[in-house]
Amino acid sequence: MLRTDDMPVAHRADPAFRADVLAGLGLAQKAIPARWFYDRRGSELFEAITALPEYYPTRVETAILKTVCPDLVDVIGSGAAVVEFGSGSSVKTPIVLNCIAPAAYVPIDISGEFLRSSAATLSAQFPGLPVLPVEADFMRPVPLPDRVADLPKLGFFPGSTIGNMEPLAAGILLRAMRDWLGDGAMLLIGIDRVKDTDTLVAAYDDAAGVTAAFNLNLLERINRELAGTIPIDSFAHEARWNDDAARIEMHLRATRDVTFTVDGQGFAMAAGDTIHTENSHKYGPRDARLLLRSGGWSPVNEWTGDDDAFCVILAQAKPLPIAP
Repeated sequence: MLRTDDMPVAHRADPAFRADVLAGLGLAQKAIPARWFYDRRGSELFEAITALPEYYPTRVETAILKTVCPDLVDVIGSGAAVVEFGSGSSVKTPIVLNCIAPAAYVPIDISGEFLRSSAATLSAQFPGLPVLPVEADFMRPVPLPDRVADLPKLGFFPGSTIGNMEPLAAGILLRAMRDWLGDGAMLLIGIDRVKDTDTLVAAYDDAAGVTAAFNLNLLERINRELAGTIPIDSFAHEARWNDDAARIEMHLRATRDVTFTVDGQGFAMAAGDTIHTENSHKYGPRDARLLLRSGGWSPVNEWTGDDDAFCVILAQAKPLPIAP
């Protein structure tokens, strides 16, 4: 029997990653789900993106969270389990934890190594707080730790991550969150607003090239984990505004005709063809509230920055009405 270390690289890869990449590269408009950005290097690059001057969402959302603490305490109180979806480095999390004095913190993230590192940091910062990390893709069913089963719950979904999903998928995820957290649970969610195109494109195509490195790292991961032969220097990062869909799209554009293999399968792209790697939908005020209601969440309060560029909404999972 082969030991794991003796197995070919592609056979040690996440089967879901392999399936998504091979299926996506087989499409006429090639596409790979954005969740696969987040290996260790991708997670580190994303954290660097959040500190860039062009990337306003983190800066604006952090400022909002710092100012709304009294309102959160009034509505949520203390003793809840905070369940964070896609926790990353949990930079904004201490603001919420300091504010409401929870009974437990459950970070959920697909990048296990990054998750464990962030959980250890938070455990040291909050020594009396049970930190219960869950390595999982929250786009699939996530079993919460038994330890928080009987606690009131606050879901925390910052960063406008909901915008990375097609509206149909976003509604399905919100309904799933409602089921996982239960009737009466609260959800604190950040949602980016529609704004001028120049500001939006700059946030996803920064002058320092960090977002470009983040996008191209997906190809490096494919080469490393799926025995790929993609010529990375023949691809360029591209961010574009799709006004009809109200979203920023990120693509990897072939700068010349290329052929390559992934896990033994051959693919070809002509110069100018792209691999679609991410969407970031932007919502108007009514759109955001309607999206939440479609997932079974009733908005309770809403806060925006000074220029209304970003909003944070607190919503509650109330029992679904029987009529009308």
